[in-house]
Amino acid sequence: MNENIRKKFEQEPKTWYYKVLIALVVVVIIAWSSTTVQVNEVTGDGISIARKIISGIFHPDTGMLFNLTAQGVPYLLLETMCIAFLGTIVGAILSIPLAFLASTNIVPKPIAVVVRVFIMAVRTIPAFVYGLMFIRVTGPGAFAGLLTMSVCSIGMVSKMFIECIEDLDTKILESLDAAGCTLFQKIRYGIIPQLIPDFISTVIYRFDMNLRDATVLGLVGAGGIGAPLINAMSAYRWNEVGAILAGLIILILIIEVISTKIRVKLARG
Repeated sequence: MNENIRKKFEQEPKTWYYKVLIALVVVVIIAWSSTTVQVNEVTGDGISIARKIISGIFHPDTGMLFNLTAQGVPYLLLETMCIAFLGTIVGAILSIPLAFLASTNIVPKPIAVVVRVFIMAVRTIPAFVYGLMFIRVTGPGAFAGLLTMSVCSIGMVSKMFIECIEDLDTKILESLDAAGCTLFQKIRYGIIPQLIPDFISTVIYRFDMNLRDATVLGLVGAGGIGAPLINAMSAYRWNEVGAILAGLIILILIIEVISTKIRVKLARG
């Protein structure tokens, strides 16, 4: 037995020099990249500002944190969450027909390629650019953020949906076809049960991403909590920054726990 193992090791291709070469290339790339990093000296003013930032974050403005008006953190977080949620739903709905049209096992390959190029083009444009475009059309506010989240969701969600559709188990459809099922019955009992868990899991994951992106989009006036955050930082009101960050952390933790439970439930059927 030991002799057989030894022979197997001797017959194994010698690839160690490839690994050494790859390691050297990675080291060279890291060394070359580090030459562009410039470290400026930290002055006394910078240290004092850093202390104020840390103090403000750990001593949040409780008046703003528990303020239930339109200027309070709860309302701003609710607006941000609604932008992310509705944007995710609209983007997912628009992604479903695009995903089917881009799946090579559903439509002819030329049509699928054209639709995939369109999806790729949508995905390459940054969210900030979409946000600035929609603000010009609809004006500043939550509706511009909703449109931005919807379009930005199409790129990733469509790509994930395409992979789910192309991984369909065709044997189930062949069995239903042999049983004399109609087209509607094959869709109802053969396709939808396979796709729904993966689709829902993708939508939940995208909502988690949109919740963070919606916070950043507020910086350009697309609604949500981003604008008050940048205003507080610009005015050096670090206590308000701490209150906003504390609310964001609590909201994201709650969403993370809920989404994880839903994904586990879907995975276990």
